[in-house]
Amino acid sequence: MEQIQLAGPQGPKPKKTTVSRLGVYVFLFSAAIFFCIPLYVMLVTSLKGMPEIRLGELFALPGDPSFAAWVKAWGEACSGVECNGIQTGFWNSVKITIPSVAISIIIGSINGYALSFWRFKGSNMLFGLLLFGAFVPFQVVIFPLIIFLREVGLYGSLTGIILIHTIFGMPIMTLLFRNYFASLPDELFKAARVDGANFWQIFFQIMMPLSIPVTVVAVILQTTGIWNDYLLGLIFAGRDNLPMTVQLNNIVATTFGVREYNVNMAATILTALVPLAIYLLSGKYFVRGIAAGAVKG
Repeated sequence: MEQIQLAGPQGPKPKKTTVSRLGVYVFLFSAAIFFCIPLYVMLVTSLKGMPEIRLGELFALPGDPSFAAWVKAWGEACSGVECNGIQTGFWNSVKITIPSVAISIIIGSINGYALSFWRFKGSNMLFGLLLFGAFVPFQVVIFPLIIFLREVGLYGSLTGIILIHTIFGMPIMTLLFRNYFASLPDELFKAARVDGANFWQIFFQIMMPLSIPVTVVAVILQTTGIWNDYLLGLIFAGRDNLPMTVQLNNIVATTFGVREYNVNMAATILTALVPLAIYLLSGKYFVRGIAAGAVKG
């Protein structure tokens, strides 16, 4: 008697390695190596002493690894006549970044929500102006902003630099949230209106819980942009509020004494740690949030 074997569900067939797929892998691997080499050089140099650095072996691993350069970069490195390390700039960057990110995201989300669901006469023109503002080079308006902040008494203050970052972040945040809210079903808004919900109830109870993916994208964009900013911090922050990037430049550009490359590399890595950590920890959410707002808008 013949036995009939029923074909069960089969798993996906293994993909064959084609020439095009192999080319993609080679390209991605080469790109990863290209971008990782500078980070590797900075890391190994920061762990070497100056005698070992003078040997000129750039890619060699440190013979006697030491974190002395890191300690000096954080608390003892000199920028001009002050030798307080980069820690002062770190805390200044924290004080600048947190409120700037929060305020710009709050304003941008409210603008995007209003422009998506609470349309009024001239709303499209207003959105166009905001969109135009997102692509205006900020160097064009630096001088008028200096005069404005001077007249209102905020030039060279912590409040002033937070206001500047909020102004420059608002257009792109509005665009981001508007496109995301436009991708949501209109029935959610209409049902809430039928139930008697007002502007703020719909925003806080319905829209914001649904906008977590795009909020993560906004936090990543604003945090990395503000943290890495150099020019605006140099111009508007004032001497007592200089961010970490300005402090780093001052340490690296110091010309008196021996140029300590290990300290400079350690200070550079310390400055880049926050953006690197954000990208490594939340990179997948960044992609999801961007994709979620790209359906409609």
